[in-house]
Amino acid sequence: MSDASSNLPAAPGPDDADLRDDADLRDDADLHDDADLRDGPAAATGDLPLADDGTEGVATADGAPLDLVDAVDAEAVADEQEERLSPLHDVHVAAGASFTDFAGWQMPVRYSSDLAEHHAVRTAAGLFDLSHMAEIAVVGPDAGAFLDAALAGTLSTIAVGRAKYALLLSPEGGIVDDLVVYRLDEHDYLVVANASNRDAAFGALASRAHGFDVTVDDESDDTALIAIQGPEAEGVLDELVTADRLQPDAPLSTLRYYRVLQGTFDDAPVLIARTGYTGEDGFELYLAPELAPELWGALAEAGGPRGLVPAGLASRDTLRLEAGMPLYGHELGLDVRPAQAGLGRVVDTSKEFVGKAGVEPAPAARVLVGLTLEGRRAARAGYAVVTDDGTVVGEVTSGALSPTLGHPVAMAFVDPDVVDRGPALAVDVRGTAIPAAVVSLPFYKRG
Repeated sequence: MSDASSNLPAAPGPDDADLRDDADLRDDADLHDDADLRDGPAAATGDLPLADDGTEGVATADGAPLDLVDAVDAEAVADEQEERLSPLHDVHVAAGASFTDFAGWQMPVRYSSDLAEHHAVRTAAGLFDLSHMAEIAVVGPDAGAFLDAALAGTLSTIAVGRAKYALLLSPEGGIVDDLVVYRLDEHDYLVVANASNRDAAFGALASRAHGFDVTVDDESDDTALIAIQGPEAEGVLDELVTADRLQPDAPLSTLRYYRVLQGTFDDAPVLIARTGYTGEDGFELYLAPELAPELWGALAEAGGPRGLVPAGLASRDTLRLEAGMPLYGHELGLDVRPAQAGLGRVVDTSKEFVGKAGVEPAPAARVLVGLTLEGRRAARAGYAVVTDDGTVVGEVTSGALSPTLGHPVAMAFVDPDVVDRGPALAVDVRGTAIPAAVVSLPFYKRG
């Protein structure tokens, strides 16, 4: 998911497969059961690798080097009253974060070094503020049937305590948003949408509820979301459990990936989900906004000795790119059909749902692939993919010099016959054709 949050149980069946479960999409092994997480080759020394224009920076979602993001200082942010601020904003200011506008929110783009934050998630743990994400409650006797009709997947059959990746489609079959749906009780679901699509997702769901015994409520303003990602994530949470501050309804060790537990933090309700958007093991915790600073502080204190650091949107973007996870507005959008983006198995065509009639892409529609590039010049979003004779056959959607792998990676939509024939490809990087090879996603796989 785009910002969803970000994010990936053992041998799922056709009704409960999700984005990170599907064998042709992601690693279908349960993250909790897997062995040690992978540590890839070290990236180049220095704070930031060189971008293609000679400046330092890793590519952001919009293709700009991260140090060229329109970051603002804390004092300027405080003066921007029209911008939305996270309940953790003061915590970020105190930590020296740089901010950027994201879907109308002032969110931390980095605290120290993009590479340090990225590597901390791969080797220890990172702490992310995702309070800008949208949370939509779907409750009532017809909740499951309603979601089956409103979304492209089947949600009525997932068990209580499970989560599922899902797509919200337009009537024409394009992707309105990608979502994570949690089943909290028999008639109680939580739908998490991307921050930039809050209004679109809520509006579409609310308009499709007619005729169903269900209520659809936007609870985004009453919900904070903190993610802790990395191989040390469970150990950090266990520190809070040992201190009797975090009290899950079951041991964290029993919580498998794409599952959710109810619990309390300092006696206040909290949802603990084993989900994420980085390609690592991790958790996402939903709670009241006024409690978020206390939980953030407790996690930071418990995780410090384990190598945990606060992490911003910059590292979140390179982490999700390495893990081959699509970002709305780049790999996903209203002009993209699920099968084009490798998400065909998320769609259940055995039932009726909004968008079914137009869900199949045109035969010649471009398809999403992974690319690895030679050298160290990163492909940026919008750069052309060309054949050896210069024919344009695609376009990059996201790209970066991978901090973990040490070479450039990108996702791109290309003509389907390019994949079938496998001709020599290149990415046009400011007039220079950089050789590129089509590879399977994800680029990085833990374990």
